[in-house]
Amino acid sequence: MFGYRVPSPDQAMLISGGRRGQGGAPFRVVTGHGKFVLPVFRKVRFLTLAMCESEVDEKCVTRQGIALTVRAVIAFKVGNDTESIVNAGQRFLSDQDQMSILTGRIFAGHLRSIIGSMTVEEIVTERQKLATEVLETSKTEMAKIGLIVDSLQIQSIDDGDTGYIEAMSAPHKAAIQRQAQIAQAQATQASVEAQQEAARNQAEYSRQTAVVQAEYSAEVDRAQARSAQAGPLAQAHAQQEVLAAQTELAERRARLRQQELVAEVVKPAEAEAERIRLLALAEAERMKIQAEAAASHDRVALDRMLIDQLPQIVKEASAGLSNANVNVLNGTDGLGEIAAGLVGQGLTILDSVRRNLGTQSASDPAGGASGSADGNGGARGGRVEIE
Repeated sequence: MFGYRVPSPDQAMLISGGRRGQGGAPFRVVTGHGKFVLPVFRKVRFLTLAMCESEVDEKCVTRQGIALTVRAVIAFKVGNDTESIVNAGQRFLSDQDQMSILTGRIFAGHLRSIIGSMTVEEIVTERQKLATEVLETSKTEMAKIGLIVDSLQIQSIDDGDTGYIEAMSAPHKAAIQRQAQIAQAQATQASVEAQQEAARNQAEYSRQTAVVQAEYSAEVDRAQARSAQAGPLAQAHAQQEVLAAQTELAERRARLRQQELVAEVVKPAEAEAERIRLLALAEAERMKIQAEAAASHDRVALDRMLIDQLPQIVKEASAGLSNANVNVLNGTDGLGEIAAGLVGQGLTILDSVRRNLGTQSASDPAGGASGSADGNGGARGGRVEIE
């Protein structure tokens, strides 16, 4: 719109030609918004609020009388408050470049003043302290002209051809060089030690590798030896097992043959001997009965008959014994027991026949032994079982 003016964000609009501004200023200050300005009757000017820079290259003399060339950079701007804008506008509105020139001169004066109270050592080692003191001493003066300083940086300090700073740094350089040499020597020593350690490790590794290879070779040799011996050993074990089996078989055959000999020779011989002994016993018993019969006159005929029959009975029993399958459990004693049993059975049969004959004679005085013995030969009192 015609007559409506708006300042930029980094500008302050100064309107003159009307009523006065704040504090009796010859103009009104407008920032951050626009304003309608009557043409012809009002005049508008703009003051920059942007950051400005000023450089200082000043030759200063220290407290020791040594000349130093100090280079510094000052960053400043017009303050944002109305009072600072008014102060700056009254001084720099027509020539705003003068702000940098005046700021440089102000700081150059304060820099010379402060450096004059310090030694070269303090200036070199405490640059931040120097900058802080310059800022503090120039703050009030800068505020009067509407400017504020954001930062002050000391770029360089040079003593020209005097060589004072160089001499001052010589001990430090020597110390640094000494430390560097020491560090280099230590690094070299550490490198040598590391190389030696690496060589020792490599030698140890080679030794261990050789030992392992030797052990492995020995193990392979032992395995090959065991493998070579495995066949003969297996064959020997197999032969040994065959011999053991053959020996056991021979022992079994010997025991079987011994049992066969016992069954084929010993037992028949023992049975034959027992038969002969029984015959002898029967013959002795027959002679005894004959003697007793001779002593008894009234039973001569009966005893004669019985005596004649007894050998035949015993003979038949012994014949049956010779053909029988007799299990003898206790050897010769068992055979004796069997023979004694047969003799006892024969005597029992004889007594039974006598009693039967006597009974028949009493019941039949006519005498005669008309009755015969039963199926067991009249010998019911005793029984011999021979298989």
